[in-house]
Amino acid sequence: MLADALEHLVRGIVDNPDDVQVEAKNSRRGDVLEVRVHQEDLGRVIGRQGRTARALRTVVAALADGDTVRVDVVDTDRRR
Repeated sequence: MLADALEHLVRGIVDNPDDVQVEAKNSRRGDVLEVRVHQEDLGRVIGRQGRTARALRTVVAALADGDTVRVDVVDTDRRR
């Protein structure tokens, strides 16, 4: 449910909604929601000084009802 809600929110923000992918993973430190978007939309999802990403994390935390859920915006074009 959290992944679907986050995906719906992110699709409303970006210019390429078909490229939005939200993947739920489990880790030692709790659940992780990884958000992948088109490279051109990365700045839109992060926002100025991270404000949009912070707002998305706040909404997901409220929906999580006390559970620990981390939201990561993944840069898929990063060179290693």
